[in-house]
Parts: sequence; C-alpha cells; structure tokens
Amino acid sequence: MAQLSDDCFAFGGPLLPVDEIERLLAERVAPVAETERLNLSAVAGRVLAADLVAPVDLPPFDNSAVDGFAVRHADLAAADETRLMVIDRVTAGRAAAQPVGRGEAVRIFTGAPMPPGGDTVFMQEDVRVEGGAVIVPPGLKLGANRRLAGEDVRAGTVALPAGRRLAPQHVALAAALGRVDLDVRRRIRVALFSTGDEIVEPGAPRPQPALYDANRRLLAELAGRLGAEVTDLGILPDDPHTLAQAISGAAAGHDVVLTSGGVSTGEADHVRTAVERIGRLVFWRVAIKPGRPVAMGVVPAPDGGNGAAFVGLPGNPVAAFITFVRVVRPLLLRLSGALPEPTIALPVRAGFAYRKKLGRREYVRVTLTRAPDGMLEANKFPQDGAGVITSLTQTDGLVELPEQTTAVEPGATIGFLPYVALIG
Repeated sequence: MAQLSDDCFAFGGPLLPVDEIERLLAERVAPVAETERLNLSAVAGRVLAADLVAPVDLPPFDNSAVDGFAVRHADLAAADETRLMVIDRVTAGRAAAQPVGRGEAVRIFTGAPMPPGGDTVFMQEDVRVEGGAVIVPPGLKLGANRRLAGEDVRAGTVALPAGRRLAPQHVALAAALGRVDLDVRRRIRVALFSTGDEIVEPGAPRPQPALYDANRRLLAELAGRLGAEVTDLGILPDDPHTLAQAISGAAAGHDVVLTSGGVSTGEADHVRTAVERIGRLVFWRVAIKPGRPVAMGVVPAPDGGNGAAFVGLPGNPVAAFITFVRVVRPLLLRLSGALPEPTIALPVRAGFAYRKKLGRREYVRVTLTRAPDGMLEANKFPQDGAGVITSLTQTDGLVELPEQTTAVEPGATIGFLPYVALIG
C-alpha cells in the first residue's frame, strides 16, 4: 500500500495555492513499491517501473529511407549527370549479394539494408533508367536518404525512463527493441463514493427534491483514464458515524479514498468531521475557483496496515471536475510512480471580459473559435455555475487565470487548457 505519513500534505496557510499542491506531493508522497511484469499487449496506460535500456541499435543496420538507387558518393560528378551500372536489386528483408563497386549502383527499396560500399541513395523519381544503367543528377549530398544504424536509439542507452506512463508509441518502441514484456508499477487502488441525502442512483426512483448522482461516474472515469483501479462504494448518507465507518473501511486495501460532497462548512457537511474522527485532515481549502472546499488528509487502515490518502471534493460537478484534474490527478500520478506531467496552458486570445479576486486561481470554461485574422479566440460559456454540467460538454477546455490576475479584457493573451490534456 501507499506509504503516507499523517502530515504529508500539511500546509500552514489558510488557502493552499495550486502550485503548492504539486510541490507537497513531489516532496512528501512516495510511489507504491509493488511491480509486475506484463506482456506488451497489457502495458498501455501503465507506469514503467525500471529504465528500458536498448539491447540493440535501432535501426540495427544502415538502411534506405526511400525506394531508389544506392550509390557511392565518391563516384558522382560534381556538376554533371553520372551514369552508373545497376548490379543488384535489394528489397526489405534481404541483404545485398555483393558490394557496390566503382561506377556501380544497386536498386534498393525502403527499409532494405544498405549494400556494402553504398553510402547515398537517390530517389527513384529523380533518376533515369536506360537499359542496365541509371543516370543520376548532380548535387545530392553525401548520406542522403540513408538511415544509419542506431540513429533512433543506441544500444546501451535509456530508450524509455522509469516513470514513463506508457502510451501506444512507447509500446511500439519497446516492441521495436525486441521486448515482449515490461516491468510496470501496480495500479493505484481508489475507493470512491458520493455523499448526500439529496442524490440517488441513476435509474432509481427520484424524489422531487433529489438529483441523480453524476459525480461518481465522472470521477470513476477520470481516475480510470489515469490507470487507477476504482472500487465504487455507492452513495452514503449525510451521517457522521456512517461516513466514518465507510472511510475507515475503505482505507484497507486502497491507496486513496475519494469522495464528493460534504466538505464545506454547512451544518449537513459531515465528511470533514468523519475524517477528523478516524484520521488526520491536514487541509481543506484550496485557492481555486470553482472548488475551494477540497479536503485532503490521511486515514489509517483499521487492520493496522498502511493508511490511505483521503481527498474530499466539492459536490458540484464542475467543481469536482476541476479539483480532480488539479488536485487528485497529480496525487494519483505521484502514487503510481509516473513522471510529472505538467499541464501547459496554450496562448489564445480572449474574446470576453472577466473580473476575479486577487490570490486565487480561476478556471473559466471556454469554446475556441477561429477569428477572421486567423487567431484562436476563447469565448466564455454564458453560465458560470459550478453545477452546470453542459458548461463542460459544450466547451473545449478551460482558461487558467493565475493568482495575480484580477481582470481580463477582450484581446488579451490568456492560457488555454484543452480537456484532452487534462483528462488523458
């Protein structure tokens, strides 16, 4: 299980800045230690546990990058065409039968090994073939269209570092190096439940003052995209004793207990009280909008084993989404041993005016359009409410407004975070 001290997230200020969260996680949270060896067919999305050192050069031999003719560059005339006799034909998967001699050329195809003596390849569309000879033009540089052994990866070098979260291109590289399996960290185990007397399961009868639970499905999907193994514990009522029992039980066998709702200061918000009864709540407010009430702490396992991190997110779906991608995402990545994956805001032009408070980071839901001058322009969704789910489904991403910003005017350059970068 995760190795967490009861003050690993501790912060002394009244509101925790967003950047401080990632610093605390990097300094005070250690990844899970358990690993497993998996076939390449099963490693996508997993975190590499050890450096992948290349056992061979990639490519393992010099080869042609095009269909054409392999020649010796020293044979080429500087200013005139050169006539060369074609002595062999080499396709991918077979070696040349003989070296290229003076005044000779070899017909070669993409991926075929370079014949001994050949150092340059003419593209077939740039030459003329006359009988058994090929006439090549002047001006081609030495080594043109030749791929050198090891130019992609040198044998003995690190092809993929430990901590890399494996995407399809990483799996392809491992396969190209001849690997059939890789050592990866085990999946992070997340216990998930929603809280509140006002929410019910989708498909169940819904009393007039109740809402269907959207947050659990949202958070399960987000955690799953990060490779977590999610245990769905359903909906819990607004009762401190029930919540304390559920959170304590979930700490056994899980690395993270994740909840939504009940972490604000209302009389019916009992999650904070429940966590403080059984564990340690080290902060519960983040300098972020939407989503200031975010609780984080450590809950001991009832069986005496390693405890679990606890994160309580706000109940409004938009606030739950934003606090997940800015608070829970870096926690899960850190626990899984993944290398940091910073979210880099892309510069776009503001198509709206906006005012905000100094000292907190705000996220504005926007749609991108192409302005007449070709620039990308961000247009604010008309509704600001943290419970408006369509503000996530009908937009392209978030504009991130730093703590020191207090106003945005139309035409200003602002930072845009596409959803695909936040949930991948």
